Amino acid sequence: MSAESETGSLIDEGVTVGYGDGSEPTIGERARIRAGSIIYHDVEIGDDFITGHNVLVREHTTIGDKVLIGTQSVVDGNTTIGSHVSIQTNVYIPTNTHIGNDVFVGPGVVMTNDMYPIRSEYELTGPTLEDNVSIGANATILPGVTIGEGAFVAAGAVVIEDVPPHTLAVGAPATYRELPAPLQGENTIRK
Repeated sequence: MSAESETGSLIDEGVTVGYGDGSEPTIGERARIRAGSIIYHDVEIGDDFITGHNVLVREHTTIGDKVLIGTQSVVDGNTTIGSHVSIQTNVYIPTNTHIGNDVFVGPGVVMTNDMYPIRSEYELTGPTLEDNVSIGANATILPGVTIGEGAFVAAGAVVIEDVPPHTLAVGAPATYRELPAPLQGENTIRK
């Protein structure tokens, strides 16, 4: 069963809004938050936010307008997500990641922020996805990598270094090619 709020939002039973210590999260109008989702304190979310089931949004995250986060996806803290962003099912977004506007992140994408997991000290630095980036299913994006504006990362690619704007990244490790004509232009995120 869902409860409609004064802002036109629908929030299912079994949702936690405001977990942990800090300021109550701010959620804009017309949100649709599905069962099992947890939104921590110190989170700011714009209008028309939609989740699948069992989504986790950690503290100190800022999310723009018209953002979809798919079922079983995790957004760790200290992350920014722009507007008109579609994050599909089973996506992991680590701490200290920046995602621009009009970005598509396919199902099963894993982003990382630790270059040397538990082996040595390293400042956690997530990737940056600039505006109009598309990431295909099951791609892996390594720490500190910038995916340039309008770039397209193919399904299954392992991105270990920056991707120039308006470039296609394919393979493991990814190599870069000219963006084919059908993939040129801006993303149109529909909801």
